[in-house]
Amino acid sequence: MPERPRITITLVDRKGPRGCHRGHRVGDSFDFDTERGKLCPMAMHVAFPYVDILRYGGSVPGTDDPNVCLFCCPDADVINVFRIERHAG
Repeated sequence: MPERPRITITLVDRKGPRGCHRGHRVGDSFDFDTERGKLCPMAMHVAFPYVDILRYGGSVPGTDDPNVCLFCCPDADVINVFRIERHAG
């Protein structure tokens, strides 16, 4: 059985008027399997379906790279933009 791909989640931009209440900064990166507890629970809630899609061989429609997708934090005052990347296992 092939290894599951490794998933990283990286904060790549911030659009909102306030800083992240969890303290995340642009450039922070998290390994989904070993560091997901460090990621804000609201952001993780949004990320999880995309992680499942990428981890199990799918791709997110509308992206140029089938191994990458972007999503936003649901906090309207912060609006952190995260990138999820699938890496070979």
